[in-house]
Amino acid sequence: MSLAVVHSRALTGIDAPAVTVEVHLSNGLPSLSIVGLPETEVKESRDRVRSALLTSKFEFPTRRITVNLAPADLPKEGGRFDLPIALGILAASGQIPATALANHEFLGELALTGELRPVRGTLTAAVQAHAARRALILPHGNADEAALVAESCIHGASHLLAVTAHLHGMAPLPRHQPVMQEHPSDSPDLREVRGQYRARRALEIAAAGGHSLLLIGPPGTGKTMLARRLPGILPRMTDREAMEAAAVQSVSHQGFSSSRWKQRPFRAPHHTASGVALVGGGGTPMPGEISLAHHGVLFLDELPEFDRRVLEVLREPLESGAITISRAARQADFPARFQLIAAMNPCPCGWLGDRSARCRCTADQVRNYRGRVSGPLLDRLDLHVEVPAMAQGELLAPAADNAESSVMVRTRVEAARERQQVRSGMPNARLESKDVERNCMLDTDSRQLLEQSLQKLALSARAAHRILKVARTIADLAGSTDIDKMQLAEAIQFRTLDRTG
Repeated sequence: MSLAVVHSRALTGIDAPAVTVEVHLSNGLPSLSIVGLPETEVKESRDRVRSALLTSKFEFPTRRITVNLAPADLPKEGGRFDLPIALGILAASGQIPATALANHEFLGELALTGELRPVRGTLTAAVQAHAARRALILPHGNADEAALVAESCIHGASHLLAVTAHLHGMAPLPRHQPVMQEHPSDSPDLREVRGQYRARRALEIAAAGGHSLLLIGPPGTGKTMLARRLPGILPRMTDREAMEAAAVQSVSHQGFSSSRWKQRPFRAPHHTASGVALVGGGGTPMPGEISLAHHGVLFLDELPEFDRRVLEVLREPLESGAITISRAARQADFPARFQLIAAMNPCPCGWLGDRSARCRCTADQVRNYRGRVSGPLLDRLDLHVEVPAMAQGELLAPAADNAESSVMVRTRVEAARERQQVRSGMPNARLESKDVERNCMLDTDSRQLLEQSLQKLALSARAAHRILKVARTIADLAGSTDIDKMQLAEAIQFRTLDRTG
């Protein structure tokens, strides 16, 4: 037989479209050509495949070999097609049974020795292969990741010879069983935070409702310390959330790590990060920081130091929970349902309001500094909270024995989230306008308080809705069915920058 067909998968964003690898042998001068819009890495596979076949003691056909990667208009990149191309050549030359290929899909990069090396994006490929009712054979290093897909048929192999032995029926590869286990969270404990009760309260509210949070205070007051403890009080990840987060990690250059299974991501890019680094992009679209923080926390320290144009790209994904990267040749969609925590100094020198009275910034300098963060972005930050410097006596005092741990706070957060899930099926931060009207109703006194606050603070309609969502979360933490005036007042107090300009 001079023609063989092998099933494989490409990688586009977090999608894994089907690719049919067609290998044809014909008479003519010995050569190997690959068509079907291959990138450089795919074109180089002809040398890897040739050496891998020869070192594995197979015969490399001395004929004209044409490899077609269909569909022809889909760009193909990476070394993931090495294994299917090698198997196609073996099947077309009669060295392995071609009929055994029909019910399998193959992924893997070949070493010159014939060993299989891991590739990116195998979790999504496993989902698609299971939907197509085919077994997936891939490098052993990707097997744990791919086997996360329930009821999928995954075979991990370490060498090309192991794959061919399986197809011959001589030594079938065992069906790989997932060995993933939830590791203890490595997030630091909230018990370690001294004082800052108002900021701790804001952190708990943010965790309970999925709200974004802005921490404002002088250097060294604990803003970063607080932000890094947010993942430890967020609800435990569901299986679906863990799978979605793992899929993004799988297609990224950092790869999937079993040690991070069911742990909330925490991403903290430097303020020199570009817009592409933040939202994703590149010639071959890759996920950015907001997608790597999917179902986790994105922490932006020194918020005004970020380029304003970089910050503006956050506005759409904050609302939609997704980002679309468009290029001339391709388009990729990445999820970006992250919780934004930002921190900033109160002024350019950082010491405005500090007990040392060392700040010499003018009112114009403070206004210009805060103006680096646009009003529309501030509107999308639900909670603004001041983190003041602590007195020496409070800072050096021994830790209180009754200080609440992250586990204790997370218990209340999970209870509040459960109330939100029963009521609306989503965290309060994601409520739409119609949901706010239905779930955040106010009595007469509370409505008058809100109207007065809107007029005094000159708040936008979006900011008003966010106040209502925060008040709804405060009520959920208290176990209240309705929002009372005190809970609404507390929500209004968490709009520091609206009060100070």
